[in-house]
Amino acid sequence: MEELIESKVGVLMAFKDVYIPYGGYWSTPFCSWQGSFQNLHSIKFVAEIGKRFLDESKISPKDFDELVLGITIPQISSFYGTPWLAGMIGADHVTGPMIGQACATGAKCIEFAALSIDAGVHRNVLALYADRCSNGPILIYPNPEAPGGTQDRESWVWDNFGNDPYAKNAMIETAENVAKEEGITKDEQDRITVLRYKQYQDSLKNNCAFQKKYMINPIEVKNRTGRKVIATVEGDEGIYPTTLEGLQKLKPVLPNGTVSYGTQTHPADGNCGIIVTNQATAKKYAKKKNIEIQILSYGEGRAKKGYMAKAIIPAAKKALKQADISIKDVIAIKSHNPFAVNDIFFCREMDIKWEDMNNYGSSLIYGHPQGPTGARLIMELIEELVIKGGGYGLFDGCAAGDTGAAIVLNVKVD
Repeated sequence: MEELIESKVGVLMAFKDVYIPYGGYWSTPFCSWQGSFQNLHSIKFVAEIGKRFLDESKISPKDFDELVLGITIPQISSFYGTPWLAGMIGADHVTGPMIGQACATGAKCIEFAALSIDAGVHRNVLALYADRCSNGPILIYPNPEAPGGTQDRESWVWDNFGNDPYAKNAMIETAENVAKEEGITKDEQDRITVLRYKQYQDSLKNNCAFQKKYMINPIEVKNRTGRKVIATVEGDEGIYPTTLEGLQKLKPVLPNGTVSYGTQTHPADGNCGIIVTNQATAKKYAKKKNIEIQILSYGEGRAKKGYMAKAIIPAAKKALKQADISIKDVIAIKSHNPFAVNDIFFCREMDIKWEDMNNYGSSLIYGHPQGPTGARLIMELIEELVIKGGGYGLFDGCAAGDTGAAIVLNVKVD
């Protein structure tokens, strides 16, 4: 496949002693933008939920020797990033980087933490992910050479969704490019979206039993004074009933296109956290001592300009190669699928069935707050592997700039 840049661009990483303690992670519900989380400061919000998680898990913030903050959308005072966040959760003895790699941020933060643990630089890292697509910042840049000295203006979220400065296209155009080149029809996209919606419904069965394994709720949303509760969030917001008949009625967004509003994800707000550590510490924190979660590898890939969905293939292949396994060895697969096109292409290239991936939900259905998206998918991957009795799992997803990132992990259940 000549359009995939595999030999010149890509990172291969294999890890030796990197683990996630079972239950050492959380996600808030994801709320569609302009929903209940629309006005919450994303860093303050992740600090509040992170502290709640540590308290409930009886884990001291002093146990961590580094924090990593995954964030892609600036907030007021985010210049101070991780040190500020560390102070708010009671870990003011440590610091760490801010990492922003669009929707690859979830995997990238784990890679960064894993490298430092394997190198012996750190022992116990808390990766925190915080983003709010709602009410994104409007940035003003000085431009003394403009007529009258006027300024350049950028809506951080909306303008960048609509324009890749290198490929010169909007996000949706990348999906249409892949659909056209690979002959992916609107009918296929409609049908796989219905399947993904049904898979998400499985996570809601038995009073949301699957989601309760990792999701923090209820969450009381307060006004700016912090004294009045204005909403209580008990689950994902902004998900609408999806049927094949309904999707078939929707017209493509672009003229002569195939992608409708129903077969693409929506921006969202939320946060996540994952503890990345060594084997001994993971066993100490694990909520079930008979479950072990090892992070095996990380891979990146890039496609040619304007073909974002195709970057998932070189990323997955690199991660699988480093883990020394094939796709046939993988028990469960989760993907960040901003477009239904992504999963159709992935299944064709990897020779798997649509139903072989994204059980219990995916970002196509519950939205993407960018930084936290991959992190939630990884913890759902872990929980699915536990249900299946263990085995290899693959997370894979695309990101802005026609890139992709993948993680392979192994879950053992004794």
